[in-house]
Amino acid sequence: MIDFTLSDTQREFQASARKFTQAMVIPNAAHHDETAEYPLEILKTAWELGLMNLHIPEEFGGLGLSSLDSTIINEEVAAGCSGICTAMSSNILAEQPILVGGSEALKKEILGPMTEEFQLAAYCVTEPGAGSDVAGLRTRAEKQGDAYVINGEKMWITNASVASWYFVLAKTDPDGGHKGMTGFVVPADTPGITVGKKEQNMGQRCSDTRGIRFENVVVPERYRLGAEGKGWLIAMNAFDHTRPMIASMAVGVARAAMNYAKEYALERKTFGKVIAKHQAVAFMIAEMNRDVEAARLLTWRVVWLADQGKPTTRSASVAKLFAADSCMRICTDAVQVFGGYGFSKEFPVEKLMRDAKIFQIYEGTSQIQRLIISREFFSGNS
Repeated sequence: MIDFTLSDTQREFQASARKFTQAMVIPNAAHHDETAEYPLEILKTAWELGLMNLHIPEEFGGLGLSSLDSTIINEEVAAGCSGICTAMSSNILAEQPILVGGSEALKKEILGPMTEEFQLAAYCVTEPGAGSDVAGLRTRAEKQGDAYVINGEKMWITNASVASWYFVLAKTDPDGGHKGMTGFVVPADTPGITVGKKEQNMGQRCSDTRGIRFENVVVPERYRLGAEGKGWLIAMNAFDHTRPMIASMAVGVARAAMNYAKEYALERKTFGKVIAKHQAVAFMIAEMNRDVEAARLLTWRVVWLADQGKPTTRSASVAKLFAADSCMRICTDAVQVFGGYGFSKEFPVEKLMRDAKIFQIYEGTSQIQRLIISREFFSGNS
């Protein structure tokens, strides 16, 4: 059966996220973009409203929401400011490896407190020389007795300076390739961790993006996720769950750009009529509408598959790729609809265009998504 009708509960979550966005996110988005100030108080409010840590199961104090529930919430918040939404939703990326590979005791120890008090977490995989090529990472974790000693550097880590703990991917076998990687939970207050300067990014400027250095950082063996050598699979499984979340954020940004373009096109007049009456502009906005709807449906399809426990690697990449690329195009076209005003910081589409670019880069570039799709498609995988 195919049914796109949201349940009463899902509509309540959507309404709650929309109300929060209108009250807290939209009025403060320009300030946080201009100053690059981290939106800590906004995130605390989101946590109090139950809009964070959405996937933590009920047995550990969470709501245990479905992937579809999360995408609905993400779209609403991202439509207000995707930088704030990225800061909010980064916990999901860090938590997913624990849900996949952590012991029951570790889930209780690490995930339980996330629902009891406001905390943030960070996913540490990317390195200065290892972004899309994760196999090139150099961070090492050496077993010493009943602990591991971690040395290395990570880069472009969201929530780096505000996180209470990190998920860290490191090599336990330097010659083992993908099978030589292992994942760990690393408390942020562990001696030997140095957090770098905040990066001044083009878009999503309020997101806390930094490098992290690990120097002889000792973590107990119980903080290892799964067996040695399973880190790659655990880390990539997290992407299967979070790439649709990124896609839903791209839908939110694209939707906002489309609506701003629509409103402006119904107000701005040239040659004696509103520009919405000019076919060139009307068709441009029609294509925005087409791609927002298509991106949302692709995203809902993959999270439906995930909630059914079905494979989603290819479908997650399809949704992320289409949503990211169409979002960038829609925001660029929205600036075009505004003309010279669109190039000005006084109008909202300029910010949306800058924010949109990162969707084609983080959690796997659009080029990497094409690589995954082609590989999975030719091998006959879903």
